[in-house]
Amino acid sequence: MGEVYKTRDTRPDLGERFEREDGINSENDNKGNALVNEGRIKLLHVRPSNSMALLAFGLLFLLSFVPGCNRSQSQPFRLLEASIEDIHNAYQSGELTSRQLVQLYLDRIEAYDKNGPTINSIITVNPRALEEADELDAAFSASGFVGPLHGIPVIVKDQADAKDMPTTMGSLLLQDYFPEKDAFAVEKLREAGAIILGKSTLGEWGGGDTYGSLFGVTRNPYALDRTVGGSSGGTGGSISANFATVGVGQEGFASIRRPSTWNSLVGMRPTAGLISRTGVYGGWPSINGSLGPMTRTVKDLATLLDVLVGYDPEDPLTARGVGNIPDSYTNFLDNNGLRGARLGVLRESIGANSEPESEDFVKVSEVFDGAIEELKAAGAEVVDPIVIPNLKELLAKRAGGPDEDESFTAFFSRNPNAPFKTRQEVVQSPDFAKVFRYGQQLLRRSPPDDSSHYQYLLAREELMTNLLKVMADNRLDAIVHKSVEHQPTLIRDGMNPPYVNTKGVPHLNTFLVFVPTITVPAGFTRDQLPAGISFLGRPFSEGTLIKLAYSYEQATLHRRQPDSTPSLPGEP
Repeated sequence: MGEVYKTRDTRPDLGERFEREDGINSENDNKGNALVNEGRIKLLHVRPSNSMALLAFGLLFLLSFVPGCNRSQSQPFRLLEASIEDIHNAYQSGELTSRQLVQLYLDRIEAYDKNGPTINSIITVNPRALEEADELDAAFSASGFVGPLHGIPVIVKDQADAKDMPTTMGSLLLQDYFPEKDAFAVEKLREAGAIILGKSTLGEWGGGDTYGSLFGVTRNPYALDRTVGGSSGGTGGSISANFATVGVGQEGFASIRRPSTWNSLVGMRPTAGLISRTGVYGGWPSINGSLGPMTRTVKDLATLLDVLVGYDPEDPLTARGVGNIPDSYTNFLDNNGLRGARLGVLRESIGANSEPESEDFVKVSEVFDGAIEELKAAGAEVVDPIVIPNLKELLAKRAGGPDEDESFTAFFSRNPNAPFKTRQEVVQSPDFAKVFRYGQQLLRRSPPDDSSHYQYLLAREELMTNLLKVMADNRLDAIVHKSVEHQPTLIRDGMNPPYVNTKGVPHLNTFLVFVPTITVPAGFTRDQLPAGISFLGRPFSEGTLIKLAYSYEQATLHRRQPDSTPSLPGEP
């Protein structure tokens, strides 16, 4: 199991304090004669002749984890690709402070997001980031880690409220909108010790690839002439470029998986009901949108997911998650997780506006074919292909819900200074014409008629049954498919006719709503562009998917940092 924390003290500026009961990192279980057993150290019985030497070794070992006490490390801290564990180890050794880490990331944002390649993935930097880092450093010196994300800088999609920062939705219409309260998930992040470093770009008003009237375009760190995807594209680009440690996106169609895939990240849209959407645009009473983690490693994703999940009475959908949350998703991290696992390969093209006969599609297929062979090499039993009855016909019946206007009102009514109360007010705004084309379409669309919505609900139930039956008949642990069926779209094709958007994205999971999907880097195409493989499972099977994804990741290690954002001079 991961780290164990206990309540230490409470201060108004930092909330609950937590400290490791054993005071050490459980990754070091077997060093010397100290064993971690259920979160507490037990020393082995030793012969008297060796006791003094072993006692001295044990004391030196424990002192190496005292805050501010330097210890030698075979691997010095390196900022690029640093994980949560890497950062916490550096904090414990005295090699790094939260303030230093925040400043390192701020320097990268200035050099590469605002200048240089101008990735343009961050809308707002937290003005209190360094101050919050100082508070966390003081707390660490006094009593150790405050929580599992102590001093971890997080980028949040600018669709969720965070105090001291505007929630802009990437739109000029909301550039001065400062909510008074954190979103429920943001509050949980802060309580876990995270630093909300900034708010990221997105498809304006939460849809499509990452273009918006407030910021322009966000560039893919792997190919600056291509989009990062969307709508959580800013989170994808910023985490891939190492502007923060981990990020949070939101998905109602494919908005976590697409940017995760096109930025060589791990991303998960969990089962609806695990993570609260209170304080997030597109939340209750709408049901298909969900926040989710976007990270560079599966382990970081599991750690972040542990913090994000939980019941929130203000979002009734989270009642479905009660009883379906394990002690820790990190318990599922298993190098051998693919050994003996049964996986069904979905080869039928189901991506939005996909072109299976195109060369672009073929280049992604080549990567996917290689990924299937890698699954086999890692010990998976592969059923290739599987066929889900009436898949495309049922997916074609997707329709929005009649609760979109209620969801809009619920989001903005949470804050008394909100500039709009209805979508109609947004459309009537004098600056509405400046909203990016796809955002205008989202705001102008009418709720579906009752008949269309009813047909969608019937199709959703039929497809869920068909999918689960295929899994049952073939004894499958998960279904695998291409995360996105096309390479990242050229920005010029998204900003001008034919206005290519959301191309090649499967939306099976968000059609069904109550199934999770995780995407993992599967390598790079002939054009050196990222591609991914997705694992889709039964409702609330996040743990299983994490196990499979982690095993695949560790067997392949496909992620590599983008060349456009290298280490800065003097950067560790």
